[in-house]
Amino acid sequence: MKYTRLIGAFMLSAAFAAPAAAQEIRFMCNDEPFCKVLDDLFTGFEAENPGVDVVTDIVSYDVVLKNLPVQLAAGEGPDMARVTDLGGLNEYYIDLAPYVDRGYWEDSFGDTLDWYRVGADDDGIYGMHGDFTITGAYINKTLFDQAGVEIPSADADWDTWAQAATAVAEATGIEAAMAMDRSGHRIAGPAISYGARIFDENGEPILIDDAFQEYVQKFVDWNNEGIMLRDVWAGAGGGSYRDAGAEFINGTLAYLFSGSWQTLNFDQKIGDLFDWQVVGSPCGAGGCSGMPGGSGIVGFKHTKHPELVAKLIDYLAQQEVYAELTSRTRSVPAHYGVAAAGVDYQDVSAPAAAALNAWGAQVEKLSPVAFAYQGYKNNRAMFNITVQRVTQAVVGEYSVDEAMERAREDLATVLAETAK
Repeated sequence: MKYTRLIGAFMLSAAFAAPAAAQEIRFMCNDEPFCKVLDDLFTGFEAENPGVDVVTDIVSYDVVLKNLPVQLAAGEGPDMARVTDLGGLNEYYIDLAPYVDRGYWEDSFGDTLDWYRVGADDDGIYGMHGDFTITGAYINKTLFDQAGVEIPSADADWDTWAQAATAVAEATGIEAAMAMDRSGHRIAGPAISYGARIFDENGEPILIDDAFQEYVQKFVDWNNEGIMLRDVWAGAGGGSYRDAGAEFINGTLAYLFSGSWQTLNFDQKIGDLFDWQVVGSPCGAGGCSGMPGGSGIVGFKHTKHPELVAKLIDYLAQQEVYAELTSRTRSVPAHYGVAAAGVDYQDVSAPAAAALNAWGAQVEKLSPVAFAYQGYKNNRAMFNITVQRVTQAVVGEYSVDEAMERAREDLATVLAETAK
């Protein structure tokens, strides 16, 4: 496998400033295990295209998040990359549409294609969604069994889950019934399930409406009543992220609202300490939706080999290759054909394989509002607004009404600044 690890900005700039071979493609990637699988898959493409050399440069997430946009703005950087700011970097993407079978791509990747576009009038094909993530809940099934509490049905609402988890906590004496990652992205799914629309009838962002505020009020009350593990949100400030994965692993939570990316972590660290399972997202007036996410593979306009880069991404998108990528990286497929066929996950335990397939089954429950929110160019700012203002309500700095009004003001400021 041909890959390098690049640490500092100086090394990064030097690597991509170096003269490239005539048919060399450089791919920037974070998440080393995932990147190594991709690098291995590239050998199949190289075998089909003699003289092509695909080099994978493994970097930290901060390099992709902070350094890559600076490089692209200067017309420099890799030929292609694995990115998470999907729509935010659109101006630098190659449009793959002239080089690929549009019908195949639209049938295979559907709604995720919109995340890479700049608006409703943009019908370009810019990126392949490589690993799909979805938010939702895990339960400690052993605790439910010990407490003699029935696991709620797949269409149960938040109140039903809170009552069940609270009964488990009271019967077993654990630290808290429930917890949710401290993240504006994480709380968005429950709010949407409650009926929050995020956007108005014209597609303009509003973030806060009656349904959004109703869920936030419930969430704040649960934190103050001890149903939710309060320290997760109250113990951090600003937009910083905090999850309760460690508490779940230690067996001190009955219910954790997090996401599919925790599956392998739980499989490795929980082992046979207790039984756990994926239960998806509670339901409400807006459905039973989590929030989608993940990363994608894109090519950049400054490359000297646009057709070759497009051909490489299209190679990864073919069902057989994509299925192998999904299986070996133990991820949830964004490719509809692969998802429909089911994934034979390699080198994972039976509980982990069941959990991964359970996450795959949640994809069809995602609300169109959640897809639209994930693809919106200013969603990162909106997530930060949410986490800061909800935290202020949790700790009592503001009432929920006051915090949500300030969130509206924050959004107005963001929209005014981005309109300049």
